[in-house]
Amino acid sequence: MLNQRRVVIDAVKPQINGGEFFIKRIVNEIINVDAHVLVDGHDVIAASVLFKHEKERKWSEARMHLVVNDEWRTVFKVTKQGFYSYKVQGWVDHALNWQHGIERKIDDNQHVKSELLEGITYIKPLLKKASKEEEQYLKYCIDCFGDEGKYEEAIVEAKSSNLHEIFVKYPEKDLANETQEYQVYVDRKKALFSTWYEFFPRSSSETEGQHGTFKDCVRLLPRIAEMGFDTLYFPPVHPIGEVNRKGRNNTTDAKEGDSGSAWGIGSKHGGHKDIHPQLGTVEDFKMLVEKAKGLGIEVAMDYALQAAPDHPWVTEHPDWFKWRPDGTVQYAENPPKKYQDILPIYWESKDYKNLWKECLDILLYWIEDCGINVFRVDNPHTKPYYFWNWAISEVKKKHPDVIFLAEAFTKPKVMQQLAKQGYTQSYTYFTWRNTKHELIEYMTELTESDQREYMRPNFWPNTPDINPYHLQGANESKYIQRYVLAATLSSNIGIYGPVFEQQIDEAIPGKEEYYMSEKFEVKHYDWSIQNKLTSIITKVNAIRHEHEALQQTNNIKFCHIENDNLIAFYKWNDAKTDELLIIVSLEHYYMQQGSVQLPLAELGVHEGQQITVSDLVTGSSYNWHSEWNFVELHPTLPFHIFKINK
Repeated sequence: MLNQRRVVIDAVKPQINGGEFFIKRIVNEIINVDAHVLVDGHDVIAASVLFKHEKERKWSEARMHLVVNDEWRTVFKVTKQGFYSYKVQGWVDHALNWQHGIERKIDDNQHVKSELLEGITYIKPLLKKASKEEEQYLKYCIDCFGDEGKYEEAIVEAKSSNLHEIFVKYPEKDLANETQEYQVYVDRKKALFSTWYEFFPRSSSETEGQHGTFKDCVRLLPRIAEMGFDTLYFPPVHPIGEVNRKGRNNTTDAKEGDSGSAWGIGSKHGGHKDIHPQLGTVEDFKMLVEKAKGLGIEVAMDYALQAAPDHPWVTEHPDWFKWRPDGTVQYAENPPKKYQDILPIYWESKDYKNLWKECLDILLYWIEDCGINVFRVDNPHTKPYYFWNWAISEVKKKHPDVIFLAEAFTKPKVMQQLAKQGYTQSYTYFTWRNTKHELIEYMTELTESDQREYMRPNFWPNTPDINPYHLQGANESKYIQRYVLAATLSSNIGIYGPVFEQQIDEAIPGKEEYYMSEKFEVKHYDWSIQNKLTSIITKVNAIRHEHEALQQTNNIKFCHIENDNLIAFYKWNDAKTDELLIIVSLEHYYMQQGSVQLPLAELGVHEGQQITVSDLVTGSSYNWHSEWNFVELHPTLPFHIFKINK
């Protein structure tokens, strides 16, 4: 194809899969755009990023600057929710090229009468764009350039920064080249910064042996708010199947009165749009949601697309399940786990359009009728990726505030694909990353690869499904360590409580599963318990809400520290008005010492310059004058969160 454009644009970042997927930001975040921009020969070129919100018609422009070796960069800010488009544009800037050439000739004492006349041709088109003051100046330049008697004035103005700035401000983009359009989806702040607390509402009763209700949950809301959690996640609250119901400790022979697994959804009492009758009514649920909002807490629902054998779908929509020759349906499996109480949906059904519509209607019902804006999605990796792309997109069109958390502890590329297809947040491998090397390696992968552009990690030390080996029988210090690591490494975090803060960790021998798991029975807890762990969680959550450096994940640099049982990292907000140094002991039985190396270049300080670090937990302050500084941590308080003051 014939193409007269000369500027080449390559290696645009950020972009995912050549623009197939959008990158992600929140309102008022900046986007750093890099590109290789080059031209044949030695002409002066210029480049810009053009961007606009989906509801805007006019492109805004952010001029790029040359960094080194044909690599150009700029930033722009996204200020509204929804989609933005952006693209890189490059052109030979003939006016700046003329000015660059005449400067060199003037400096070489060459006579430039002809070049001055040529300059007039670049100035005249700008008269209709310029302000009145600029127009007067440009007319003065035209007069000087065309009058040989004003030669000395002319060569001064030809080289002037005033003229240069006007050329930059009003470029003539002849034969400009530009890239394809890329997209960024902009969410509300909670997409990037959230603090989740999970508990089973059926275990909320004050009376032992009694099934909890939504009204019981309301009683617990102040406790959760006081601890600093802003998202309350409930496992499924729908009717639980009675056919093949699981018994206590995941047995296949349920006894009279066994509650079954909350994820075995559907019974004679209804399905995914209904409430378990022992929890209360839909009106009770709505009341709970409103009470929670009044305390700054959003209720997150579990969205689990599966059915118990007695779910209404099984008889009303048999085509949504794959039937075997003997008239039965194969129950769900995730070897070695077996789910006899759950039937998987048949996504290759010929009636898939109605199936997809019903799945979307479930979401819209809870959003529009009950005020839910956060969903934790169960096992999304067992459903088609393109279904998620469609469903999430359809929801976001009408309800941009809605957040989707992907519960997918599975293969890395599967987790990444779900994030690319539209999930707002993602569960991660943090639950199993325990050593210094593992933590640094994993954080580097999340924050320095292109995953930083589309995958927002959510760090959970435990879940109802995962009782990690390092917490089984662990002491209080280990629990503190794991919470602090999650809360300072990632801006999105969560715990399954009160199991976590009460250190309830009895496991099935040889497995990372809770013994007598709450997934299969109603539990009774003393919700009034206050201990050192609840105090630390409360304090750390308050620090997270006060410091922007902890309200994002990607701005992190690990610092060298001469002890493999100590991990140190520097975090900052985009404006660098909030800078923190976090040091955590990974040893939960013995005192640890070491010298931490401050990142002087990133801090913008030099060796010998004093900085003050203030411990945000204890209130202690220290004046440091060296790049290397001694620290000592004890199991009683195995971490520092230092505010850096320069």
